[in-house]
Amino acid sequence: MPELRARWSALADRIDSATPGGRDRSVDALRAFAILGVVLGHWLVTALTTADGGLSGTSPLAHMPWLAPVTWVFQTLAVFFLVGGHVAAQGYASARARGDSYGTWLGQRMGRLFRPVAAVLTLWTVVAGGMLIGGAELNTVRTLVKLVLSPLWFLLVFAALTAATPLVSRLSPLWPLAVVAGVDVWRFALGGPEWIGWVNVAAGWLVPFTLGAAWSRGTFARRGPALLLLGAGSVATAALVLWGGYPASMVGVPGAQVSNLNPPTLAAVAFGLAQCGLALALREPLARAMRRPTAWAKVALVNLSAMTVFLWHQTAMMAVTALGLLAPGDLPGLHTVPDSGAWIVARLLWLPVFAAALTLCWAAFRTYEQGRRAEPSRTTAGSPVPPRPRPAPAPEITRV
Repeated sequence: MPELRARWSALADRIDSATPGGRDRSVDALRAFAILGVVLGHWLVTALTTADGGLSGTSPLAHMPWLAPVTWVFQTLAVFFLVGGHVAAQGYASARARGDSYGTWLGQRMGRLFRPVAAVLTLWTVVAGGMLIGGAELNTVRTLVKLVLSPLWFLLVFAALTAATPLVSRLSPLWPLAVVAGVDVWRFALGGPEWIGWVNVAAGWLVPFTLGAAWSRGTFARRGPALLLLGAGSVATAALVLWGGYPASMVGVPGAQVSNLNPPTLAAVAFGLAQCGLALALREPLARAMRRPTAWAKVALVNLSAMTVFLWHQTAMMAVTALGLLAPGDLPGLHTVPDSGAWIVARLLWLPVFAAALTLCWAAFRTYEQGRRAEPSRTTAGSPVPPRPRPAPAPEITRV
């Protein structure tokens, strides 16, 4: 153990010294927390059961509605879009200052986002085909593939907003917020068509994205605006849930008439505003915490493979669940119906196993995200930290 601690400390020191002094480490910390929040949230509120034969998906939220506050902690996509808008606006401004074209800048951004997707789609095409040929039930294969593909909607929206950065970076968040409110009024109060809600997939996530762009322009240099955002978002969310008829859960619940997430509702966007306000208010404490090399090294390593972690976390959970079928009976917290406190306790005990499986996926597929190492050269808000010219350089740190 002392030797492992010494090696970790040495690695952390190398990562710390390889990071440019002007880098805002709180940005990376917020992104890491957002990704880990989504991963843990999915592992806690997604269940695969054998109750109906084969594997079918369900959620503890459908059986235990009192768990809704868990989603307030782990539904962190708004923070990811906040950071994405900040980095995209800052990176595009830096690219223009260097004389890089829009196409060059966008190509670099999209490459980092979509390289890992090819590996996921290729593997699951083979797996799904093999399962069907082997006689697996169609419902089982559909359930598994749906869990794999579900994170891709987020990636497509994120990519579209990133591509639109030159158009939306100076857009006031009030405009997309007004669109979300108008769509919800039309949909819920005036009996409009259900399909109109999907307009909010773009408008809803544009709100935190444009907040991030405003952050890059110095709008939140003081804590006052962030605290105002936190307070207003919290009050609005509470009012919409208590008196507006919106669900308390900030993620979809199987069987529920209304989902706050698919598509995003005004309640989800208001909740995202509160999350963004809290994130912005915590920037200075986070920046101080990230001055410690060991804390910064953990955040840097998560950011190094953020998309790999995001895209493969459901596969890791499903792999553990499938291997568990080799046991003589259903394993509590893995195959059983999530309808009791005992299931929650058992599920928490499975989280380290899911994490170990995700580590194996990370080791196998992280190279698809990282690509080639950048040559030691200029460093910008959206480009890699150049590796140190040593035989064993510190990991290259990038921003999604």
